[in-house]
Order: sequence, then C-alpha cells, then structure tokens
Amino acid sequence: MVRYVVRKAIGWLIMIVIATNTTYFLACVFLDPRSNYRELRPVRTDEQIGAALAPYGLDPRASILNRWWSWLTDVVLHFDWGHSPTGVAVNSEIPHRVLISGQLVLAGVVLSVVLGVALGVYTASRQYGAIDRVVQTISVLLYNVPTAVSALGLVLFAVWFNQRIGWMVFPVAGASAPGGADGFWVGLLDRVEHLVLPTVNMTLLGYAGWHLTQRALLLDNINADYVRTARATGLTRSQAIRRHALRASLIPTATSVAFTIPAVLTGAVITETVFGWEGMGRYFVQTISKNDVHGVVAVAAFGAVITAAGAILADVVTAVLDPRVRVYS
Repeated sequence: MVRYVVRKAIGWLIMIVIATNTTYFLACVFLDPRSNYRELRPVRTDEQIGAALAPYGLDPRASILNRWWSWLTDVVLHFDWGHSPTGVAVNSEIPHRVLISGQLVLAGVVLSVVLGVALGVYTASRQYGAIDRVVQTISVLLYNVPTAVSALGLVLFAVWFNQRIGWMVFPVAGASAPGGADGFWVGLLDRVEHLVLPTVNMTLLGYAGWHLTQRALLLDNINADYVRTARATGLTRSQAIRRHALRASLIPTATSVAFTIPAVLTGAVITETVFGWEGMGRYFVQTISKNDVHGVVAVAAFGAVITAAGAILADVVTAVLDPRVRVYS
C-alpha cells in the first residue's frame, strides 16, 4: 500500500508541476497587472508602470519566459510565490486564509456528509414510506435553494434572534471578533460562535445532495444478488444492508467526498462573502479582479495539491471498502 501511495503521489506531483506552470503562462496572457496603476492620479506612463511592477517580477516589458524563470526559481529555491502588483507577498496571504477556509470546510463537509449519508441509508431502507417522502421533499427543496439566499436568510434570522435575546448569540460577520479574544478558551468559544452560521449554511445545502445520492446508490444495491445471499445465510434485512449493501454503495460516495473537498475549499466564495470570512474563495476572486498573476497561480497550485491528496485518499478508501480492488505493489 505504501509503494502504491508513493507511485500515485509522484504521478500527481508531475501533474501539479505541469498544471501550475501552465496556469502561470495563461495568467500572464489574460491578466494585466498594469490595470492597478492606470487609474491612479497623477497618471502614470507605461514606463513608470513597468518600473513599478519590475521589483515584483511583473514588468510587461520583460519576456514571459524571463518572468516565468524568475518566478519558478524563487518558488523552487525559496518557496516564495511572489507578490501582487501592489507589493503584497502571496506567502503572507495564503497560510491564514487556508486555516480560515479549512475550519469552514472541515465542519461543513463532515456534517453534511454524515447527515446526508445517514438520511440516505434511513430513507432507502424505508422506501416510499411517509418519512422517506417527507425527507426527500425537504432535501429536493434545499438542494435548489441558491447559496446566497440561504446565507442571507440565516443572517436575517440571526439578527432577529440576537435582538430578541438582547445579546450577540450568533455573530453574523467575520471568522473571529475584531482584535481577537483574550485567552485560549475565550478565543476558542469566539471561533465556534462565528463558525455556527456559515457551517449551518454549508451543511443545509450540502447534505441534500449526499442524501439523494446515497439513497439512490443504496437502493441499487439492496436487491442485488449478494445481499439476497447474505439474507439467506440468516442475516436480517437491516444487517444485510449495513454489512454488505452499504459498504458497496459507500464507494462512489467516498470518492465524491475526496474530490469535493478541494472544490469547496477554494469555491466557497458566496458563503465567505456573505459572512465576511477572508478565506481562499474570496482570495481567489480578489486575485482575479486585481489581475494578480502570482496570487492566481498560488491558488491554482494549492487547489491542485488538495485535489491530488483527495484523489490518493479516494483510491485508498476504495481499496479498503471494496474487497475486489487489489493494489499491486
């Protein structure tokens, strides 16, 4: 298994390098860092703008190959991902944004998957019952609610609830209180309070897809031959579902979860925007709007690394869940 994971990691590393460098060239072609200076007063000439961008490796007067080589050398030798057109170091932006998005994604994805899979199993084993129909209806409705609508609805509810109670139970903006909190436990409680609303939003919208998917997958396996054979050996219906049908139906879900985490980590733009979280999603949008070549490439590289980790994890989980899969060293 270790050799298998190492081979997979090497293959993904090559793909990450290729994808990251390709992104750099595409960003240089389609993004124009000079736009950050053209609306300044007094008006700058092209030579002045180029001179301002030169220290950051973004001078358009230099060839793309020269800029790329300088950037690549800094990344490989110093792990320096460059600067924005206004001089902000990319390395100073990524770490804390990853932590902020990580909190949100970890809580939201875990809760939505656990809730969705649990409801999928429960309703599939009671197909067409009253509970199955009610829960399916709720899931379908939530699945079609836009993220911005649900987030703003939660904000309005929190504001109303806080006003009725008379104190701030549910903070509606930011990942923590302004200026931070004194003490470890006070700071932890403050983080949890700020995490509640965005986590609830991601859970409510995320679980519906997992519920409907897991229900459909489990229904495909409940009446399979191997499940009937298991019941013929003396297992009850619930035991056969839990030990055999569920194991097989979890394989596609596990793979989907592994590939969903990277997308959510860099794509939770609306949730982060509504609740004022300065995470990777908002940073990605900001880098594009500011024509920040180095920031865009850093986000793309981060997404590629997380995707690779998810892919390797999906392969490992599949090998564990499916006895038919053999991993050759």
